[in-house]
Amino acid sequence: MSKLDELIAELCPDGAIHMTLGDYEDMGLITLGRGNVISKKDIDAFPGNYPVYSSSANSDGEFGRYGKFMFADVRISWSIDGGGKFFYRNEHCYSLTNVSGWLKVNDSTQVDARYLFYSLMNEWGKKVYDYIHKAHPSVIRKEYVLPLPPLPVQQEIVRILDNFTELTAELTAELTAELIARKKQYEYYRNKLMTFGDDVPKGTLGAVAMNLDSKRKPVTKGDRESGEYPYYGASGIVDYVSDYIFDGDYLLVSEDGANLVARVTPIAFSASGKIWVNNHAHVLKFETYIERRFIEYYLNMIDLSRFISTAAQPKLTQDNLNKIPVPTPSFEEQARIVAILDRFDALCNDLTSGLPAEIEARRKQYEYYRDKLLTFPSRPADEKEASA
Repeated sequence: MSKLDELIAELCPDGAIHMTLGDYEDMGLITLGRGNVISKKDIDAFPGNYPVYSSSANSDGEFGRYGKFMFADVRISWSIDGGGKFFYRNEHCYSLTNVSGWLKVNDSTQVDARYLFYSLMNEWGKKVYDYIHKAHPSVIRKEYVLPLPPLPVQQEIVRILDNFTELTAELTAELTAELIARKKQYEYYRNKLMTFGDDVPKGTLGAVAMNLDSKRKPVTKGDRESGEYPYYGASGIVDYVSDYIFDGDYLLVSEDGANLVARVTPIAFSASGKIWVNNHAHVLKFETYIERRFIEYYLNMIDLSRFISTAAQPKLTQDNLNKIPVPTPSFEEQARIVAILDRFDALCNDLTSGLPAEIEARRKQYEYYRDKLLTFPSRPADEKEASA
């Protein structure tokens, strides 16, 4: 039997009372409220060390630092217009009006603030789709019903969930660091393998590839018929349609778009099978996989800025595409380079796809156990509790 099981068996074998946050407040256990008006101008005029929290459902939401605090011992806040996601605070703060709610624990002998935070996050996860833009304190008071087990039980639940949170954060950091290290290693070897001396002949992309741009057919979104065939644009698949215009193995290269400059995603990418391509991606055909893949790696490595026009938006014209100089080592050397980079690419892709999946699995596991830990049979309050 775990320590938590022992505490529950001893202190609340029949369950815990369940109350709305309004009941918590009526009993004097907590205070709920909204922030006060403060502007960026106010912060600039009276700078200091106290955080000002703005509305943010996706981040910690700190807006700036102010010279005084309005809320002492506030431990929980949430974004009113962002769906109610809760944040745990460890310091005095000054929060914004109309966008942030706050909660202060008044009786720490009965309520652990961090237990309340975990309970609210658990309930928010269940209500978020119903409560977007409905996280006003008056709604929170009525709609959030939380169990109140004895304080030692709350504290043990907090200890377990804090450990779980720390372990999940450590795992995420380790996986992310591994991915970054592998990508840097890949880029190092790619650059080394793809750097050639004067002894290696060079040609142009137009001379080594067959351009099939004339066969492309753009179709507006409203005119596309949904189906099984990938519909490619400048940065990859943008839709699936009921027909195809290419059938084979191709190298697609972005023709326009901000990514030509930003290079957030590869501008050259392979596409195989039955596909449709619009007029935002060039279509190149090669005789072999090795030659196609070699050029793909090379184009994604080199600086193409001098071939890209930026008059209206970044654009790589077919004429400029054909002029790009490319190395033409022997087929055997290309095959050796491609074999090495394919292995690195597979490893990086495994990590890239595996990392979000692992993090999502850990998040679901965490939420599952959080819900289990915070679920108690409901029992009515006894006379002492009811009169408190």
